Amino acid sequence: MAAVTGTLKLFLCGDVMTARGIDSVLPQPGDPRLYEDYVKNAGDYVRLAESVNGPIPRPVDFNYIWGVALDEFELRQPHARIINLETAVSRRGRPEPKGINYRMTPENFPAICAAGIDCCVLANNHVLDWGAAGLADTLDTLSNNGMCSAGSGLNRLSAEAPAVLPLPGGQRLLVFGLGTPDSGIPPDWAATDKRAGVARLKDLSMHSLRPVAERILKYKNPGDRVVASIHWGGNWGFEIPREQVRFAHALIDEAGVDVVHGHSSHHIKGIEVYRERLILYGCGDLLNDYEGIEGHAAYRGDLGLLYFASLAPDGHLQTLELIPTRLHRFRLCRAEGDDRQWLHDTLSRECAGLGSGIRPGAQNAFELRW
Repeated sequence: MAAVTGTLKLFLCGDVMTARGIDSVLPQPGDPRLYEDYVKNAGDYVRLAESVNGPIPRPVDFNYIWGVALDEFELRQPHARIINLETAVSRRGRPEPKGINYRMTPENFPAICAAGIDCCVLANNHVLDWGAAGLADTLDTLSNNGMCSAGSGLNRLSAEAPAVLPLPGGQRLLVFGLGTPDSGIPPDWAATDKRAGVARLKDLSMHSLRPVAERILKYKNPGDRVVASIHWGGNWGFEIPREQVRFAHALIDEAGVDVVHGHSSHHIKGIEVYRERLILYGCGDLLNDYEGIEGHAAYRGDLGLLYFASLAPDGHLQTLELIPTRLHRFRLCRAEGDDRQWLHDTLSRECAGLGSGIRPGAQNAFELRW
């Protein structure tokens, strides 16, 4: 992690789904068998992507999937890099009877390390796709690679505890992972005192907020910065539910959260700055194997953003730079031409109702204004 000199620079993104087709093209593919209704082999997702965008080299190196993101990391030098890792990392376990089960082989985890990721949020609806054994392997893999995680654990205490990223001067960045039922997290995935699982909220009521706020305030020391990373809502639709807005505002008002990092939607959503704190309601997918899958074309799930937020020492937002991307042959490329314009126009429209907007920034970026 780079040294912090006053301003804290964060990289944030939406779902990173490096299972199935992506796992198949990396150097150490896992078992390709799938348990889906229509697709039984992970290689079919590779062939589907190739049918629309051309051949994908096999194997690709571990850097391949990140494409232009690596250039942006080098240019912008974020102090901490946080992703929502939406897959188990395991060769073990039984597939949960839920229709779609994601996992990547631990031998391919260097593909996550290649981006210098500091923290993987695991409070999502795929981390337990291969049961408690798959979750245990995921946690072990992250730990063995010196990577923090938040939002899942071997019991309630560990699932609810923050990832703690040290900053110079004795300060810390705390990342809390949370997940909601409407993102598809089953009730029996909730971690308990005796059961591994996810830090799952029952709902987004103020009753549910209270223990979360108490927990955050218990862990937070003076000078610490806090990210609340929440897997919430459905996969499609630009509308932001009123309860999400209320809950995000309350995290800032009552728990001293500096950034609300929302994900689950497969496409970008609007951005708000509330009391000088950043709220990302839906970051969209960053990496997946959906190329060639039809449906929901109006949402352009192949287009995404790299989010680079700069926070002042007191946690208020100084700048948010957004790098437009397009997923092509399982690799992040720059979104250009009509694709870039679509991202600009869509984000402008969705931000307008939240009191923010988009303007051209430096070095290929859009910049948030508020």
